[in-house]
Amino acid sequence: MPNYRRVFVPGGCYFFTVNLLERKRTLLTDHIDLLRNSVRTVRQLHPFHIDAWVVLPDHMHCVLTLPPDTDDYPLRWRLIKLLFSKGLPATERLSAVRKRRGERGIWQRRYWEHMIRDERDYARHIDYIHVNPLKHGYVKQVADWPYSTFHRYVADGLLFIDWCGIPDDLPTAAE
Repeated sequence: MPNYRRVFVPGGCYFFTVNLLERKRTLLTDHIDLLRNSVRTVRQLHPFHIDAWVVLPDHMHCVLTLPPDTDDYPLRWRLIKLLFSKGLPATERLSAVRKRRGERGIWQRRYWEHMIRDERDYARHIDYIHVNPLKHGYVKQVADWPYSTFHRYVADGLLFIDWCGIPDDLPTAAE
């Protein structure tokens, strides 16, 4: 994969947005167990810490921290996408280019990545992740969305069950 001016820091903490190719599909939540197993398998082979994660029907956001001896997050994403795709029946439409390359039509090829700069940046991205289902109109309260580390944060006493964040004060992709 080409280096699109990505920042590679061993042990770095990163925010990611990963999208399905067809944004109207609901594969991620329809096959949440397959996605979870794909992530679990990759974590066993190539460890990383999940700071926060939310899975929506057509995309997901997460903050991950790599071990101190590696900066190879592209490998982890390639394997997660590969394992998830292999677990699905091949029913998607394929472009001529994808057919020629032997690719599936599940994922957008690239993903958004941002290296977390400081504690404020970290906190803003964690909040963005947890409020995302509310922002997209899937729920009326953050606690109602099942595919989020928000519930872990509540169990750990870091957030209250009725926390909702302030959607107007969230970072955008350009920040």
